[in-house]
Amino acid sequence: MSPKKRTSLLPYARVTAMALVALVLVVAGVWASWGTAQHVLLSQGREHGTMTVTGCGDEVCTGRFAPEAPGAPTRTDMTIARSVAVEKDGRYEVVVKPDTTEAVRTGWAGGLHAWLPLGGALLLASLVIGGGLRHPRLAWGTGAAGGVLLVASFLAL
Repeated sequence: MSPKKRTSLLPYARVTAMALVALVLVVAGVWASWGTAQHVLLSQGREHGTMTVTGCGDEVCTGRFAPEAPGAPTRTDMTIARSVAVEKDGRYEVVVKPDTTEAVRTGWAGGLHAWLPLGGALLLASLVIGGGLRHPRLAWGTGAAGGVLLVASFLAL
C-alpha cells in the first residue's frame, strides 16, 4: 500500500485568482470602450455629419454640426469629448449619440480612439497572465495586441 499524497490547494487558488483578475481587467476594458465604440461601430440609422470645433473647455469641446442628411438643420450646441485629437477650429466626421447633443468621431480614428481603454486593459492583463498565471506566450500575445491597439490609435489620431 502506498501512502496517500496530499495536494495543496494553494496553487489552484493562485491560478484561479490570477485568471479572475485578468478576466476582470479585460471585461472592464471592453465595458469602458463599449460606451463610445457602439456609436462608431453600430452607426447605421444615426445622424452623421461634420463638426467644426469652435471652443474647448476642460473636458469637452463645443462646436457647429453640419448634418449629411439634406434638409436637416445645422446645430451649434454640439459637444465632443476633449482629447489630444480634438483641437479648436478642427473639422471632424462624427455621429451623434441618440437623444443627446454629444458627438463621437467616426472612421478609423474614432474607432481606434473608442477602443483605447481595451488596449490599456490588455497591456495590464498581459502582466497578470505572464507573472501570475505563468503563461508567457499568451502574455506576449495579449500585450502585443494591446500595444498595437494603442500605437495604431496614436498614429490614426
